[in-house]
Formats: sequence, C-alpha cells, structure tokens
Amino acid sequence: MMRLRNTLHPLGLLAGLLCTVEIAAAPPDFARDVAPLIGRYCVKCHGEKKPKGDVNLAAFTDTDTVLKKRSVWESVGDNLRSGDMPPPGKPRPSAEEMDKINSWLDAVVYRMDCKGEKDPGSVTLRRLNRAEYNNTIHDLFGIDFQPANDFPQDDVGYGFDNIGDVLSLPPLLMEKYLAAAESIVRKVMASPEARKRLFVVTTQNEESARQILERFAARAYRRSLRRDEIERLLRFVRMAEKNGDGFETGIGLAVQAVLISPHFLFHVEMDRLPNDARAVHPITDFELASRLSYFLWSSMPDEELFKLARDKTLHKPDVLEKQVRRMLKDARSHALVDNFAGQWLQLRSLKEFKPDPDLFPRFDEKLRAAMLKETELFFENIVREDRGIGEFIDADYTFVNERLAKHYGLSGVKGEEFRRVSLTGTPRGGILTQAAVLSVTSNPTRTSPVKRGKWILENILGTPPPPPPAGVEELKEDKESVLSGSLRQRMEQHRANPNCATCHQRMDPLGFGFENFDAIGGWREREGKHAIDPAGVLPNGQSFKGPVELKRILKTRREAFARCLAEKLLTYALGRGVERYDRCALDEIVKSAAKEDFKFSRLTIDIVNSDPFQKRRGKGGKK
Repeated sequence: MMRLRNTLHPLGLLAGLLCTVEIAAAPPDFARDVAPLIGRYCVKCHGEKKPKGDVNLAAFTDTDTVLKKRSVWESVGDNLRSGDMPPPGKPRPSAEEMDKINSWLDAVVYRMDCKGEKDPGSVTLRRLNRAEYNNTIHDLFGIDFQPANDFPQDDVGYGFDNIGDVLSLPPLLMEKYLAAAESIVRKVMASPEARKRLFVVTTQNEESARQILERFAARAYRRSLRRDEIERLLRFVRMAEKNGDGFETGIGLAVQAVLISPHFLFHVEMDRLPNDARAVHPITDFELASRLSYFLWSSMPDEELFKLARDKTLHKPDVLEKQVRRMLKDARSHALVDNFAGQWLQLRSLKEFKPDPDLFPRFDEKLRAAMLKETELFFENIVREDRGIGEFIDADYTFVNERLAKHYGLSGVKGEEFRRVSLTGTPRGGILTQAAVLSVTSNPTRTSPVKRGKWILENILGTPPPPPPAGVEELKEDKESVLSGSLRQRMEQHRANPNCATCHQRMDPLGFGFENFDAIGGWREREGKHAIDPAGVLPNGQSFKGPVELKRILKTRREAFARCLAEKLLTYALGRGVERYDRCALDEIVKSAAKEDFKFSRLTIDIVNSDPFQKRRGKGGKK
C-alpha cells in the first residue's frame, strides 16, 4: 500500500507543505539538476554495489526510468523530506538543494492534478465480513444471535478484514450461509420480539405478504426494491400455501431467500459503465447510507439513515455531517473500537500473546483482559468526547481497574470496575505506553525494540520499513549471548550488517525509547544486571532521553500522524487500499482536520465528505 504523507522536517518545510506547493512551469530536470545531488548524497549507500535496502538509485538515468518505478521515488522523497535520509553523520543536502529536489518531486514524482475532476477509485464488490454479518442480523431482526462465528476466518488485506480484494467466497462459506439462513428463520419465528419486527401486519393474505416482504427485503438489501424482486419473493408464499404449509412457512422461505441473496451478502453498488475507468459518478443516497453505517457501525443503516436516503437528502453536506456526529455518539460506534482500532493497533493479537510464565509470573488472564479493556476504553473516549487525535500519542489520563493499576504502580484504585485516572507525573500516557500495545510488540521472553519501532513507523508515522533482506540471522537468544550484554549492546552488534543498518537506524531508536517498559508493559529500570538506556537519536538528528521526551517529539509530527490515521481510516471505510490517485483527497482531509486541532470527528467527517467515499468509477484500469 502506498504511503503518502506531508513532512514536518525543516528541510521539507523550506519548500512549503506538499498540499500547497505550486507546480512550476519549468521544473528542474532529473538528469541535469537532481541526479547529481542523488549521486552526491545517496549513491554511496544506494549504488550498484550491495545497495542498502536493495534500492539502487544509480540505475535511474532520466525521467522515464524514474516514472517506471515511481513508488521507489515516492519513498525516496518521503525519506528526504522527513529527514530520515541521509542517516546521521552523513552529508545532507543544503536548503537550496532540498528546494530543488522538492520542486522536482512535486512536479514529476508526486504529480497529481488536484484542481480538476479527481479519480475516486473503484471499490471491488465485497461481501459482508463476519462482524458485519453478525451485526446486520442483530439489527435486522433484533435477536442476539451470531451465526457468523461458525464461518471461516476472513482474510486480511492492507491490515483489515473488510477488503474487497481478499474477501473470497469459498464453497464452504456458501454452505454456511445456507445453514445460517435456516437457523436465523427458526430463531425469528421462536422470538415474539423478532416476529413482531418481521410481521408488520397481522392479517395473512397476499397483500399482507407483499407489505411484509417489501419492508423486510428493502432493509436487508439496504435500498428500494424493484417490482420484479417483490414478485419473486411472493412466489415462495404462494408455493407454501399451495403445498398446504401455510402463510408463515412461505414468509420464512422468502426470508431465507433474501438472506442468501448477493444483494444481502455483498456491499452492492451499481455501476452504469463498470468497465470504463473514466466514468466517474456519485454513489446513490442508499449506497452512501450503507458506506456510512458499515464504516462507523459495521452494520446496516438505521431507520433515520434509510429515511434520509429515501428523501435523497443524505448527500447534503450539513445533513451528512449531522449524521456522522450522531453516529459517533451512538453506542453502535463501539464497532470502531472492535473492528478498526482492534486491527489498526493490532489488539487482536493480544489474545495470542503468551509471555514466558517463568519470566513474567505476574501475567494472567485477568491482566490480559484488563490490558485490552484499557486501550478500548481509551480509544472510545477519544471518539465519544471528540478529542484531538494527538492524545493517541500522549495523554495525561487512562482507564484502569485495580489489577491494571497495580501492574502500573498506580495507587488508590480498588475493585474490578474501570475508572479514569490521572497519569500526571508518570512516564505513561497515550497508546504507546499502554500494556496492550507494549505486549503485542514484544516477544514471549523479552521486549523487541525492532517490533516496537516498526509498529510506530507503520501505525503512527505512516512510513513502514521494507521487509528484511533474505538470509539475515536472527538475534541470538542462548544463555551465553543473553549474559554477554544488554539487549541494546547485542542489537548494536546484530545490526552491524550493512544491509540491515539503514532500516534499523529508523526502527531501533524508536523502540529503545520505550525499553523501560518490559514485555508485558511493566516499568523497569534494569534489564537483569544491566541498566536500561532509553535514550536515542532519530535519523533527522532529534535526540531524546526516554519515553516522555520521545512522545513529545512524536506529538510534534501531528500532520504525519494525521495522514497515517486518515489513510488507515480511509482504507477501512472503503474496503480497499489507498492508491496514488487518493493523494489529493488525503491532502484535503489532513488540511481540513488541522483547522479544528485534528479532532477525531473532523477527520471522520472529512473522510466521509471525500471523493473516494462519495464517488466511484468503473474498474477498467486506472484513469
């Protein structure tokens, strides 16, 4: 997935923010103006002989060769603008040279026309994933039943399990759908409340059947029905009555037919010209209602959204903003915690984390549950109270019960109930110091600065490192090696491999900044007999002495974090990966959110207002 972001590094700021740079009429030429600078500052490490990170910049001789591998140069540009490259101790371009490189990057590498009609992309027809299926059944019938728990696990793409390109439909799942439809109808018929919701009229004749099925199928298909669709469903009622099975049996058969229909099982959006990549059009109000409800609730629209869709007013900006704010405050927005935060923050991995019981005897299932609950409550608080997203990086409060408070060394908390507590005067604050995140970025026997640093690059700064080169040896974990020095000392020896050094220079300082927190998130001053050294220097030259100062640095990169979070949210909202042509939309989202101090609601509203969310085009290749 393409990583797109602005920069807060002084060199990048000299050229102005990316989203506001005007493209010059005659941009610098690569061969004449840029290649000599790349040769001076980059090719020594990224040349033809053993290029670090397998990036050989000497192979690019002109603009044509650059454009054939644009993604490589987008990454180069991102690293230059952030100050991550060249690494510390190496010569860096002057402000004038960076200005020239930035002008060329904007004109050639990042070139996008953000003034004309933008490309909203094309979303693959995607089925409901397991969480969406369960939630939809609950909201459709009002029954507490989760048939999708028996379905095969959903595949993950771009970090989420609602991505159309990976949500396959194997034969086993189709069998599960058939069985689930039968089970659902049995439970509905046995539940007075569910029956009342389905049988909206009490008489039993064809007109009653029509009213029942038209209302039900319209809600299940999440749109208005065509006359021929209603007629097909009525045939089940007629057939049942003809066979002597009765009115309710016929309704039940029709309901089963709806529940195995592609119009229920898939997020269906109609494309008038599905094979024309140039055929951009707004989605309908009903399609917008579904995109909105499955984004924020992981479920079908409620009656208020349906009414606005029927009235064709949902797409109006003031109406849409009001609905987003209403939906974020609704209890159903907890789905964002379960399904977005759970995957963005990798909280789902916590249930699989098994720390060594001899090394971490304090860890038990109650502590695991408390770890997860803290982060869920923290995320939900930012959503419900509409806090600034900077609090994800650092905040002066969290939520604990007695078990977790004891683990953190916080006094005055008794009982199983979670409550908000102040963290003023402690090194904790934000998700980076919460035990759930610290644990899922650790190994069973020790911390992992590499995992923690990589996690921050991927989920906070939006600049993931490339995969490690093949053949690199793992850090030795035998007793003799462990006793030979601190983890930091052993890591310094390990990354002496020049093929590894470049990426480790970005990851390791970030990870070691949180080394005072052990593998289950407890505070420590020593690692065995070795004192913890949490100090570090980032590739752009900024230094810190520990987690408090590192968080302070990270918090200054709010635009980079906002862009990263916006990209994650947009990916999750659309069910597809972010592409180059989404750059303009991301620029606008981040720029708008900055005006309201990056509040969560503003970021969400701007995503919903974006072209990728409200429009689509045919697939047929990129525009």
